[in-house]
Amino acid sequence: MLKTNKMDNQLNLFDGQTFDHNQDFDRLKTALDRVAWLMRDGKTRTLREIADQAKTSEAGASARLRDLRKHKWATRYGVSEVSSERASGGLWIYRVHYIR
Repeated sequence: MLKTNKMDNQLNLFDGQTFDHNQDFDRLKTALDRVAWLMRDGKTRTLREIADQAKTSEAGASARLRDLRKHKWATRYGVSEVSSERASGGLWIYRVHYIR
């Protein structure tokens, strides 16, 4: 898991108009740690599987996968790519590829 040292290292890691560092940072960072750790095994998973296993919502799992696509998080977690493909109908599966 990623360890952050000081609050100034945490600035601008999450963003968005409604982001409030005091209320949101720890929750989002914990969810991101869980998703990144879960996906290290290289298995494909649906959003529902990721959400259930990482103990977050499907919307949260989707947002954390988007975070892992961002350069600032990908470099911290060693992510080379977050891939997705349609499994069937509206069901998508995701895989996180890590730098070896």
